[in-house]
Parts: sequence; C-alpha cells; structure tokens
Amino acid sequence: MALYSFVDLALCLLVSLLAVPAFASPVNSTAFTELSGKARGILERSTPAAPHWVVYADAYQSGVTGPPAASAIEGFNVFALSFLLIEGAWDKAAEWTTLTSSERSAIKAEYAAAGISLIVSVFGSTDIPTTTGADPVATANTMAAWVIEYDLDGIDVDYEDFAAMNSGVAEAWLTSFTTQLRVHLPQGSYILTHAPVAPWFTPTHYPGGGYLKVHANVGSLIDWYNVQFYNQGATEYTTCTGLLTTSSSTWPKTALFQIANSGVPLNKLVIGKPATASDASSGYMTTSTLASCLQTARNQGWNAGAMVWQYPDAGVSWIATVRSLSWAV
Repeated sequence: MALYSFVDLALCLLVSLLAVPAFASPVNSTAFTELSGKARGILERSTPAAPHWVVYADAYQSGVTGPPAASAIEGFNVFALSFLLIEGAWDKAAEWTTLTSSERSAIKAEYAAAGISLIVSVFGSTDIPTTTGADPVATANTMAAWVIEYDLDGIDVDYEDFAAMNSGVAEAWLTSFTTQLRVHLPQGSYILTHAPVAPWFTPTHYPGGGYLKVHANVGSLIDWYNVQFYNQGATEYTTCTGLLTTSSSTWPKTALFQIANSGVPLNKLVIGKPATASDASSGYMTTSTLASCLQTARNQGWNAGAMVWQYPDAGVSWIATVRSLSWAV
C-alpha cells in the first residue's frame, strides 16, 4: 500500500475541510502542485455533483481504441467503459487495458479538463454473479483492484442477475459486494453507482425486498442510481407520466417520483434511456420527448440527470437535445 507524506495528508485534510461536499466543476489540478501525483489524483476524482449525464460504451468503433475524444461526448460528464466481467475485461473495458500507461494518462487528463469522469461498468447482461456462485467479497476485491490499477474514477454496478433477484438472494450479495468495494474505493475519492432496472424498485414484488432493500442496506455508499427505464415491456416508461409519476400496474410504484416516495433520494435517481429504438427492446423515447420529461421533472425539484445506452448512437447531438429544456449545454 502506498503511503502519503505528512505534507500530502495535511493538505488533503485541509482541502477536505474547506471544500464543498462535491465538486460542481472540474478540479484545477494546478491548484495542488505541492501534492504528490497520487494525492492530486484522489482530489481530482472527488465525486461530481448532480446533475449526472452518463453515457455507456460497449460497441466496437472503427479507429477508436478505448474512449473517444472528449469533444465527441461534450455535454456528458461521466463515460462508462463497458464491461468488466468476472472473467476479466471485455469490449471497451478491454480496449482501455491495451493502451499504454502514458496514453491512458493523456486521455484521463483530457477528460478531467473537460469535466468528464471515466469509470468502468461491471457485469452487464452477460454476468450472473450470484447465480453462478461468485463470492461477493472476492469479486469486489478483484474489480476494485482493476479500477485502481487502470486509474479510473470509479465503478458502475450493472447487476442483471434476474434469477437471483426473483429468488430473493440478490440483495444480500449486492450488499456485501458494495460494502467491500467501498473498502478499496472510498466515498468521495471514487464514484460508485448502480444501474438497476426500474421494476426492481417496486415495493412488494421481490421476496428479498428488491432494490429498496439494497438501498436500505448500502444506499449511503452508492453515489447515485443509473435507473434503466427500458427493456421492461412495450408500453412501460414510454410517456412522461409513466416515466415520472405513475407507472403501470405491471410494475407498480416504479416511476421516478414513486421510487422517491419509497425512500430513495430524488437526487440519486438518474433517468436511463436507450439512444435509439435499436439500442433496447422497449422503452425508447425520442430526444425531444425525453427533453420535455426532464424539464417537467426539474420543475418538480429533481436534478439527478440522465443516462443513455449507448455511445456512439448517443453523442453530442443526442445530449444537447435531451438537456435543451432543463440544463442546456
């Protein structure tokens, strides 16, 4: 384990005492020139304030290894390399490992200057860690070490083990996994998000309590939820009413404000949508409709932001339109 010098520790403590809880704009690294590189990196990784504009990337893109130029995702402030699996990194996450250390450092510097955090998303629809018997603590240790080794700003838990959730065993696994991640990726220094499907917040359907139980157990350790309001049925979450205030009887009390009424802080509920109709089986909204929904939600006190699956289908034009009526780029 690396040790900080006395000066590093003292200056880090002073900054933490004087700073607001979360940085609303990119940290100017030149302000901390007396700190070691390790200490500066921790300060620059501090969890960004809402709203969060999150874009995932899993698809191969010709001529691009790893994340795109920051200018290609202007308007977003979090980019999620997808995915890190139990067996190792795949797709965009794997591409990140093929870059040299200096190449990764240059990209990180470019992203930091643009106010964009670079994280990795884990599991996705491929991994079913609870069902396959993966140990949550050991898995968290391995994945946290990967985040640190490859100098990322955090981790997104895209857990989609539906069999485990349906049988009531997912909640305990996620609780242990999240708790152990925070042992290595401390709050305020690293981003830690979850990306549950919206129906998992329904209050009575799941025998183990679903994501309301996960939130009750470890919600204080999770920075925000990238809620997947898609892939849940042809007519689910496709209007502003169904998305924001009144979900269907199939998945009751899982619209945005209904989830908040169940005890999840509104500022932690990021609205997730597919970039195009072909990026999901259902739940697609046009960018203009989604922009209108965000405007309505903001007028009612919500400020968490939006998530999209995935780049390059969602880029500068997509996010500019989606933000145009609420937080214009």
